[in-house]
Amino acid sequence: MRVAFYAPLKSPDHPVPSGDRRMARGFVDLLRRMGHEVEVVSAFRSYDRHGDPARQERLARLGARLAARLLRRLRRNPPDLWFTYHVYHKAPDHLGPTIARALDIPYVIAEPSIARRRADGPWALGWQAALTAMERADLLLAMTRRDRVGLAPLARRGAVIRMFPPFLDEGPLLESACHGQRMRAQIAERAGFDPAAPVLLAVAMMRPDAKLRSYQMLAETLRHLVAWRWNLLIVGDGPAREAVERAFSPFGRRVLFLGALGEQEVGAVYGLGDILVWPAIDEAYGMALLEAQATGVPVVACDEGGVREIVAPERSGLLAKPRDPLALAGALMRLLDDPALRHRLAEGAVRHVARRHGVGSAARRLKRLLDDVAVARAWREDTAG
Repeated sequence: MRVAFYAPLKSPDHPVPSGDRRMARGFVDLLRRMGHEVEVVSAFRSYDRHGDPARQERLARLGARLAARLLRRLRRNPPDLWFTYHVYHKAPDHLGPTIARALDIPYVIAEPSIARRRADGPWALGWQAALTAMERADLLLAMTRRDRVGLAPLARRGAVIRMFPPFLDEGPLLESACHGQRMRAQIAERAGFDPAAPVLLAVAMMRPDAKLRSYQMLAETLRHLVAWRWNLLIVGDGPAREAVERAFSPFGRRVLFLGALGEQEVGAVYGLGDILVWPAIDEAYGMALLEAQATGVPVVACDEGGVREIVAPERSGLLAKPRDPLALAGALMRLLDDPALRHRLAEGAVRHVARRHGVGSAARRLKRLLDDVAVARAWREDTAG
């Protein structure tokens, strides 16, 4: 099957790394793994960060022109399926609904998200465009229960909504993680770390939004644990780096900033870590949390957003009350004080990801769902005829 793939928030080829880009690439790789021919048909980014109605109008007009141009090209060799990843009020799909309808092909959206409170206000135009796309889709793949709850009104109007947990290909990560212990000794010597102290990890972009607030809360959390033995490695970079560094400056050499790293290097960092800790403020679910578990690193995080979708409490990690530095410190303290618990959760994390979030189970799940879409369309055409 030929699949036209599009990600309106961030194309798989976007130069800036993020969890959203990793998930977009994950779906492209998943579809190819299933034997489909996948073309990323557009890099058009419909993203409006600040809620500017004039910008949303311009993006809608540009999207309509691009859709018409792309449709002329695709008519020569039409795809069998249009697949869009991540649609919400800040990044609606202005291409897929028009093209899928014109070509009479199935239209699938993975990770749709709609919040009624955004229907009015600065993102009203983007919200309406996102809703229109979701209403026209043959299948909506909700990746968290919170998103599914938001989609419930569409379900009552006949939309087909199915759960599809976040996933990853564990193989390359595990291969990269094998180099971690050698890196641990090198980093300890370079940074002056205590090589026997547990290594904490934080992996996230440094943006002046919820990411910065999470970093600042992490620093506040660690202030409750200055008497414990630990070192912290931070992977990430971005425009808020100076503010992040300022938040961790009281800890001196106990914190080492590694900057932005490639995927293989990040995998190796997971391999040298003992615990990934993250406040997860406004986190959809957090790909870094999933990646860490895949390599046997237990997670300590706040129970916010879709984090519980990927972290199994007391089996692959520990969850604390949202936005509560003292509660997060208490959960982290448990793991720092109990190596046996760290070991149990590490083993449980690998099993949890392999069973529920591995690429193999995702491929089987997606095949079944796409087969259902094809059957449903064939049935509608037969009854209409």
